[in-house]
Amino acid sequence: MRAPAAPVAAPAAAVELANLGMRFGQREALRGISAILRAGQVTGLMGPDAAGKTTLLRLMAGLMQPTAGSVRLLGQEAMHLARNAPNLIGYMPQRFGLYEDLSVRANLELHARLRGVEGEAREAVFSRLLGFTGLAPFTARLAGRLSGGMKQKLGIACALLGSPRILLLDEPGVGVDPLSRRELWDMVTTLCRDGMTIVWSTAYLDEAARCPEVLMLDEGRLLHAGRPEAMLEAVRGRVFALRPAREARRAALARWTARPGVEDAVVQGSRIRLVLSAAAAPQLSPLVREEGGEAVPPRLEDAYMSALGGMLQTPSPYGSRSRAPSADPAEADAPAERIVAQGLTKRFGAFVAAGDVSFSVRAGEIFGLLGPNGAGKSTTFRMLCGLSRPTAGQCRVDGVDLLRAGSLARARLGYMAQKFSLYPDISVAHNVGVFADLYGLDRQEQRERLPRLAAALGLADHWLSRTDSLPLGQKQRLALLCATLHEPPVLFLDEPTSGVDARTRRDFWKHILALTAAGTAVLVTTHFMEEAEYCDRLALINGGRIISMGTPDELKAACARESGQDDPTLEDAFIACIERQRREEGTA
Repeated sequence: MRAPAAPVAAPAAAVELANLGMRFGQREALRGISAILRAGQVTGLMGPDAAGKTTLLRLMAGLMQPTAGSVRLLGQEAMHLARNAPNLIGYMPQRFGLYEDLSVRANLELHARLRGVEGEAREAVFSRLLGFTGLAPFTARLAGRLSGGMKQKLGIACALLGSPRILLLDEPGVGVDPLSRRELWDMVTTLCRDGMTIVWSTAYLDEAARCPEVLMLDEGRLLHAGRPEAMLEAVRGRVFALRPAREARRAALARWTARPGVEDAVVQGSRIRLVLSAAAAPQLSPLVREEGGEAVPPRLEDAYMSALGGMLQTPSPYGSRSRAPSADPAEADAPAERIVAQGLTKRFGAFVAAGDVSFSVRAGEIFGLLGPNGAGKSTTFRMLCGLSRPTAGQCRVDGVDLLRAGSLARARLGYMAQKFSLYPDISVAHNVGVFADLYGLDRQEQRERLPRLAAALGLADHWLSRTDSLPLGQKQRLALLCATLHEPPVLFLDEPTSGVDARTRRDFWKHILALTAAGTAVLVTTHFMEEAEYCDRLALINGGRIISMGTPDELKAACARESGQDDPTLEDAFIACIERQRREEGTA
């Protein structure tokens, strides 16, 4: 057992970064980072994929030696502190780093031994952490069978063993539903009140907006350090909301997205939110107002997109064509309802994972499945994809019965899994080639499609790169390209943008909307409520059944009526529905 370390007095600055740099061969992951992180608060660490967030956290954790400058924690060099007083630093990596085939308690016991937490003190620590994270009823459950939110809570519990003074969390909200993310945030807030310093890395701008201070990175450089509100001043007066006719919303979005001088254009319910560049705002503002637009208060995501230089101007995946030939809704044999679920039920023994789920998705429609971790979304999704046979009920894809002609139905759909499932050891080009052959694309079709799809999804510069060397956002782009390579009439997307930054999400949805204009029906699961705003309709699932269904605006209006809120967000509506169901069932 390691001898207890001598106490270290906490300075007002818990973390000091001085001209910090990190190089991996020819690549500069960080360059000239200087900042001070205050003790006893949450500092948000934000930035796009490959910005340097994980590298910075690993340097703070003392896991690497910087190639330039210094990083000091509690007045000491990070690596020195990690060697001599490791329990003062808690670190939770981005990937779930625990043993999935061990129980919750076994994982805690293993990490306790590594931290030198033994004897009677260990049981007291376990009791406190299990109560704090809400994991006490699940100590015997295998970690691999926990929901996304519960896995993150277990990761935080293991990082808290040894009572660290600094807690480093690498994107703890990825793959976690809004209710669980709020619970995680409440946990972190409680820790800060007790004096702990927390660094919370995130790709979600609503999480960063909650932090008293943020660090914003891009390509290894520090773009902003300080209060998130300070970033808003740069875009004040340049943010507008338009309310086009519902049927013209996507056309209006495409038009404004392609317009020079527009830094960002995104769907927000029945409205389109625009951020104009500083140079173009004087000329474009009157045009926006002529179309009924009005200036609105900026949010952190607006400032973030502007600071990064705006949206990536990738070309349309179909060039000047208005539709993909294989997904033409005008075809005589194309059904109006391309996805149909009727009474879908899945039982595992006495447990009902999904019960009597019914809905349909029309050609050209985006339908979203929302719900907490473990609510039954993935079970429903897998039944509709033909990956799991239902206990009862029927499902049809593009007019084909999945239970009677599964192979034929699967040939008519594209599927993007939640976990990256392509071949990591081969190049991007080879992965795409494998899928092109599986979908039966001849050489001529491949020569025509692949260059424009690679350009549309920003993969042209990575075409010869080894797949496992890509950052997360590029891997997700590749997975989407492979899922849509054959221009399917039905597209299933299981949390397609989990963990990717706002700018990458814009490219994803540009590609998806181009397919829906062709008549493709899209079924998507997501925990990101801003993304759910793109959906024409939403079904909220909990406890294996649909508890609410409607357009995003209808769900928000219902929340406003029930709660009395003037302008609830979709996240507010999501949480209100779940909490109402729990009250009705007496499980709150």
